[in-house]
This record gives sequence, C-alpha cells and structure tokens, in this order.
Amino acid sequence: MTGAYVDKGYVYAVARVRYAELKLLNAQALAQLLQTADCADAVKLLKEKGWGKDGSDTPESLLSDERSRLWDFIDEIVPDRSVFDVFRLPNDYNNLKAAIKESVHENGFPDIYIQEYTVDPELIKEAVRERSFGDLPPVMAEAAEKAQQEFLKTGDGQLCDVICDRACLEAIIKAGKDSGEEFLKVYAETFVSSVNIRIAVRAALAGKNREFLELAVAECDSLDRKGLINAAVSGVDAIGSFLGNTSYAEAVNVIKESPAAFECWCDDLVTESSRAQLMESFGIGPIAAYILAKENEIKSVRILLSGKLNGLSEERIAERMRKPYV
Repeated sequence: MTGAYVDKGYVYAVARVRYAELKLLNAQALAQLLQTADCADAVKLLKEKGWGKDGSDTPESLLSDERSRLWDFIDEIVPDRSVFDVFRLPNDYNNLKAAIKESVHENGFPDIYIQEYTVDPELIKEAVRERSFGDLPPVMAEAAEKAQQEFLKTGDGQLCDVICDRACLEAIIKAGKDSGEEFLKVYAETFVSSVNIRIAVRAALAGKNREFLELAVAECDSLDRKGLINAAVSGVDAIGSFLGNTSYAEAVNVIKESPAAFECWCDDLVTESSRAQLMESFGIGPIAAYILAKENEIKSVRILLSGKLNGLSEERIAERMRKPYV
C-alpha cells in the first residue's frame, strides 16, 4: 500500500480495529433488535451489547454517546485524527446551516450543534454573527456568505441548505484528493456521486427545475454533472437511461423498486466501496473503513429505533436499514 500513513504505528491501530470489528452488529444481531417489542426493549438490548455509556437511557442519548465512543476510540489508536476529517465535514456544514438559521432568532436554540467537527461551531457562529468569514476554510467561507445573504433576503431555509450542502460535497471531494490516500479518495468520490444521484432522483420526483439542480449537484469524476442534470430535468426514467451507461447502472432497477430501497442503495454503495479493507493489515484504510462501518451501523440503529417509536412493522423497518459491514 502507499500513502503517508502506512507505517509501523498503524499495525497496532489496525489490530485494535480488527478486534473492534468483532463487536459490530451483524445481520443476526440486527434481526434480534428488529424482533424486540418496542423502542425501550431495543435500547435495553443495545445496552446489553455494550452500546452507549452510563446514563444512555434514551434513543438520542444512546446514539450520541455511541458516536462519541467511536471518536474516543479513534483518538486512542491514531496519533492524529485529522486524517479522517473527510468523515466529519458534513457535521461542519450542518453546523453552518444551524448557525445561519439561529442568527435570526433573538434567543437562539440550545444544543443544535454537532460536536464531532473539524471547524469549531463557536467560530462558525461568530463568523455568521459578524458576517465576516475570513477565518473559515475557503470553501465554507464562500458558501456561508452566499447562504446567509440568500436566507436573509428570501427567508428560504431550503435554499440555504442547498448552498451549504453543495459546498460540503465540494469540500469532501477536495479532502479525499488532498489526503494522498487512495481509500479516502475513492470514498469521497463514491459518497459525492451517490448524493448527486439521490439529489437528481428526489428533484425529478418533486418536479424541481434546472436552476435548482445546477445549484445542488456537485462536480465529481465518475458522473457527468451536465448529463445527470439534463436527465433529472426530463424525469426519473431519463435518469435511469443516463445511469444505465455508467458504473452506477445497478441503481436503475433499485429506483423502480421503492424509495426506501433506493435510499438504502445509496448508503450501501458507499459501504461496499470499503469492504476490500477487511483484507488489509496496514495503513489507514482499515481504520477509515471501520469509522464508515460504525457510522453506518449507528444510522441503521437510528432507523430501527425511530421505526419502533412510530409503530412501524418489522418488514417496513427492515427495508430501510443498511447492510451490516460484518
């Protein structure tokens, strides 16, 4: 393997990850959770399996604490977690959206900022409050200024979100390429392309116009941006025809199956790109793949607990859950 982080220090880290992978929820464990009577029983079973911390008694606290434990673990085994910033960039841009919307409310909103970040939320809040963005990363600074201006002018929260989300995708692509690590580059490309496909399908179903798509869809290497936008303007069938000539042709039948199946496919596409790292023994690839697997697991558990809270059947919950990594 090549890359700046392939050194003897990561042999120990990968060994720790291999042990941690044994504790990931497999298909059998997820089936057990599906069969619990209600959300409270599911939370109880998760805690028995070692999830959360002391006091993690509600679904939200359990999920939050499990994500915190993930990054505590990464801090234990690697000398510098910043190499994995590509995974935390979406949190930064969610915090940016929150700061812009909070800025028009006198009293603000407590506890709306995600704590696993690469840019301090206080720095983002100050930049938005002062309308001075020079201390933010360049991609974020440009998006922050534009999104705030549009939000203050129009009050359109969705427009604010679209501007920030597009900038996030651009930041992820850049971080993947700048990392010098092939796995992170592939992850970034796969993530952004899957989001672009998701945006195109949702936009087509909602009848969004070309202006929206031009604003929302980001550049990536594996999908022709202009071709995808042209297809989305023409409708879902046109998207299928377009994707049929790409490496994402598998999406065509999934889109026809159901919205839930399509959403799962988008997330599973990213997870599948990391599965080869199960066979690697060196470098940051296996560690990065574990982070991705754990985040995916947390997403599946969130879907399950939400489904239990809302009284959905096991079948409806199962079709929304993501494939386990192990």
